[in-house]
Amino acid sequence: MRHRTTGTHPLPDKAATAAAAVVLAVAFATVAAPQARAQQVAVIVNGQPITTYDIQQRSKLTALTTRKVPPAQQVLQELIDEKIKVDAGKRYHLDMTELEIDQAMGEMAGRMHMNAQQLTQVLAKDGVSAYTLRDRIRAETIWQQLVRGKFQASLQINEKEINSALQNRDAKETNGVEYTLQPILFVVPRGAGGDAVSARRRDAEALRARFTSCESGLPVARSLRNVAVRTQIVKTSADLAPALREILDKVEVGHLTEPEVTPQGIQVFALCKRQATKVGSAAKREVQNEMFSEQFKSLSARYLAELRKQAMIEYRDGYNARTAGDNRR
Repeated sequence: MRHRTTGTHPLPDKAATAAAAVVLAVAFATVAAPQARAQQVAVIVNGQPITTYDIQQRSKLTALTTRKVPPAQQVLQELIDEKIKVDAGKRYHLDMTELEIDQAMGEMAGRMHMNAQQLTQVLAKDGVSAYTLRDRIRAETIWQQLVRGKFQASLQINEKEINSALQNRDAKETNGVEYTLQPILFVVPRGAGGDAVSARRRDAEALRARFTSCESGLPVARSLRNVAVRTQIVKTSADLAPALREILDKVEVGHLTEPEVTPQGIQVFALCKRQATKVGSAAKREVQNEMFSEQFKSLSARYLAELRKQAMIEYRDGYNARTAGDNRR
């Protein structure tokens, strides 16, 4: 996150010279007219427009990620909320750089075993422009920072509240697993194409095929060119999502996980140790996370409702508060 120092981006120039009218006649009919329709303003939020094209793009993105076509009202409300969130962030000088959004896109792509460029290509195949995902990332990241900062004191969950919740659950100390992991990164230069990523994945797979123990394998990894062996980490089963625990439980001790794409390159984890442990704190951590999440959600909804009451929301071109599903105006 950074302080915002730039102004708004200029709108595309729609002017065409009279001398080019004949030459551009066909182009205007097939390109400029659809573009004009696509950029038709539906709603203006605090001076910032939401176009019918924005709505169409977000609908496609939501349908792609949820496998369900969302109601138009839901999509429009989401876009209105995002404008309000970003606008509120500006008041506290919160913004995201394009590089930070690139990194967030890369992390998201990595979880799907792709890089950011491949994710953009997948979106494009379904008619989704990357900007609609970038806008959503920007708004939600700014909002997370804003709510956490503004309500920091209210989001503190004290020990007494956690213990009380634990007693209600009758939570007991249980057996868990502790994993000792060594991250290994096959570096891919920023801006490198898909071929470079594929080549590094092959390098990672080659190391994985001959990696049989951390004692012998880690020195080999350190000797490889453009490979970084990062600081060892220790995680318990309580720290990890079920899907990640399932992956680690399938890996033999002394071997590597499957390669995954990250913003920095291709990463694997060496599982150096797996041992049973008592995780009495597991239930405690779970309760704490749930309480924090519920508190955050409540404060976030209340704050957003207040901002909506203060916002200037102007509906255009047949849109209105009722058809948009906005009963708060």
